[in-house]
Amino acid sequence: MKLYIKYMASLRCKLVVKEVLNKLGLHSVVVELGTVEIMEELTQEQWLELKNELAAVGLELLDDKRTILIERIKAVVIELVHYTDELPHINYSDYISAKLNYDYTYLANVFSEVKGTTIQQYIINLKIERVKELLLYDELNLTQIADLLNYSSVAHLSNQFKKITGLSPSFYKQLKERRFVNLEDL
Repeated sequence: MKLYIKYMASLRCKLVVKEVLNKLGLHSVVVELGTVEIMEELTQEQWLELKNELAAVGLELLDDKRTILIERIKAVVIELVHYTDELPHINYSDYISAKLNYDYTYLANVFSEVKGTTIQQYIINLKIERVKELLLYDELNLTQIADLLNYSSVAHLSNQFKKITGLSPSFYKQLKERRFVNLEDL
């Protein structure tokens, strides 16, 4: 039986989900971003108990089909942007559609209706968040970051970054450096 749980992709969250399942005597087959597959079929009573146990640790068991689909879309995009070493050189819409086995137009319409934004804008926002992280880690230069996140050029990345944050990537990086210098003065 597949269950959909709203949680962030982290080892800690996976462990918490597994602990809750174990506590209730449920056996997980797969625990991955937003999806848990268990061996048992749940009764209504067990389902409610699981929902309450997850809520107690700040997680949400999803039951609305549209919400589940939105969370699955978000999970695919998050996994793609944050946990893939190199983004695929295919159209995002084709990738998402293939991963979820739905027509992209349908996915895009549901996402827009529920979230009030497009999947494309969601991807852009996540990519900019990833750029911010990479700039703060200071391990890659802007050209390497643009390549990693599949931007056509550094200029394209910079323009998108400025449009979303109001800052250039280099100014954003300088802000971080200034904060560290100021902290050292304390």
